[in-house]
Amino acid sequence: MCAPRRNWPNWSKPLEAAEAIAVDTETTAIRPMRADLVGLSFAVEPGSGWYVPVRSPEPETHLDEATVLGALRPVLEDATKPKLGHNLKYDILVLRRAGVELRGHVSTVGAGDWPGGDSMIASCLVDASRSSHSMDALAMALLERRNIPISELIGSGKKQKTFDTVPLDRATPYAAEDADVTLQLCQRLLPELQEMELGALFGGLEMPLVDVLAELEWNGIRVDPDELDRQRGRIEGRVKDLRNEIADEAMGAVGREFDADSPKQLAGVLFNKPDAADPGLGLRVIKRGKTGPSTDAEVLEKLSQDATVETPIPDLILEYRQLTKLVNTYLVNLVEEIDPRTRRIHASFNQTVAATGRLSSSDPNLQNIPIRTELGREIRKAFVAEPGHLLVAADYSQIELRLLAHLSRDPALIEAFREGQDIHAAVAAQIHDVPLAEVSREQRNGAKMVNFGIVYGVTAFGLARRLGVSNSEAGEIIDGYKRRFAGITTFLEECIAQAHAQGYVETMMKRRRPIPDIDSRDQNRRALAERMAINSVVQGSAADLIKIAMVDLHRRLSPRAAAWREGAGPEIEGVRMLLQIHDELVFEAPEDRAEAVRDLIVARMEAAMALDVPLVADASVSGDWFGAK
Repeated sequence: MCAPRRNWPNWSKPLEAAEAIAVDTETTAIRPMRADLVGLSFAVEPGSGWYVPVRSPEPETHLDEATVLGALRPVLEDATKPKLGHNLKYDILVLRRAGVELRGHVSTVGAGDWPGGDSMIASCLVDASRSSHSMDALAMALLERRNIPISELIGSGKKQKTFDTVPLDRATPYAAEDADVTLQLCQRLLPELQEMELGALFGGLEMPLVDVLAELEWNGIRVDPDELDRQRGRIEGRVKDLRNEIADEAMGAVGREFDADSPKQLAGVLFNKPDAADPGLGLRVIKRGKTGPSTDAEVLEKLSQDATVETPIPDLILEYRQLTKLVNTYLVNLVEEIDPRTRRIHASFNQTVAATGRLSSSDPNLQNIPIRTELGREIRKAFVAEPGHLLVAADYSQIELRLLAHLSRDPALIEAFREGQDIHAAVAAQIHDVPLAEVSREQRNGAKMVNFGIVYGVTAFGLARRLGVSNSEAGEIIDGYKRRFAGITTFLEECIAQAHAQGYVETMMKRRRPIPDIDSRDQNRRALAERMAINSVVQGSAADLIKIAMVDLHRRLSPRAAAWREGAGPEIEGVRMLLQIHDELVFEAPEDRAEAVRDLIVARMEAAMALDVPLVADASVSGDWFGAK
């Protein structure tokens, strides 16, 4: 049903009387920071819903945005009136842009108590292995109903319209259905969470995190387009030089040039026989794909490391590909992502994409900005603080290893962390049975590879390839590791046993991840499932940890979290949380308070969980993100 102008008072009364309200917004865009509100839909009992338009092709039939929001604001901002939604972060941001703060979806009472909820997040906690947590997918899977596809209303592709152009007789059933389905999904999923004893995780961590992530997306981070253009110009100059070098090398080696962007032509130059119609260098083919010899990064790296291969072409192509990706994927796209109103990039942070519980980012994906090379890291120079402010970046040190020590209860690993030793050297000393001071660089590198690879199921073959040693030498390193750190071996076995017994594994916060192939008859699938079982416990617990720290810091520093402080102001005024990237948090703070902010962030991150080993957070302050690392 639609809420017409003449019957407006009758449509608002059910909201005031309802025990809980399912709410959904219709807008002009997918991205909330660029979307205008078109209407709101509500449901308070299953099987019915209504739509309140504020923009449409028939504006004379309904009230305008200011009037509607003025009437609805008391209900929407009432924290005692439970709100239900699907992807509520989106609705929070859309309504905030319209001047309304949605409240009532997060409890300020206790970890296991919540007044409202988000069916998308509930779905992810109930079954993280679902291929999709979208409303349409869940409606089909859980309610056995097919929702009206949005494409039937606005089309798709280049001819796609915006929702404010859809006639009300078509917009209303679609919008009202969204609220009704949301209500029914919540009624189905929220009791399941309680039965699975996931109430504390949902109400105490994941739902409060919705507000934190909305804050990150709202705040965004300032980006200097001139710095991106400077880097682009410098790198494009090097790309041009590389093209010329590659052409010269090919002409000198095989008497012809080739397109550096064509894997097929590159394969011909590297692997064709010298007397072929299109002559090549005649190198040994390392790996084949569906269309012929592979020239992926792994192949080119092997060729560049092979002392018998004299041509520099593999090295040149590796550099060429890296630089062209930097330009096209990051330097160009990041400029296009800058919001012209705020001069900031407002990336989206997602709770329901990674099955481990890790956050992901999109539009743009800031987690993919390369940090392993100096040129990649320099992109962070373009992420800057506002005038009069500084960036504070803090990240956990070796968090997965520390969690592994805690979870495995291995005494040798725990002792090394408690004593503040160089953990990789300490592990190498144990493996090779030598004094800590006598550990060689090669021994430390081997231990480091095993340390970081053990929860991912590192094999002798994989370790040998990374270290450049034989499979037998790599196997000896892994065997020595498992002998010296028996607690870790036992823990890995316990993870696999739990997956066999229950069909899932749990993190420290009881987050579940189903491991469907753990009993597969296919040896490869079963081995992959075993690695997934181990990795999910450690990586998922790391995700829990940083989320706990984020919620805690949000409540202490955000001006929108006053309810958690009994109405008091932030512990330090003027601080904004901007980014969460892997194990790192980035904040913006006034210059004269940045040092105090750094100290508070480190203290709270290190106190986020009580472990058998100390948590360590490293933080620094700078005018740009590059300098803050």
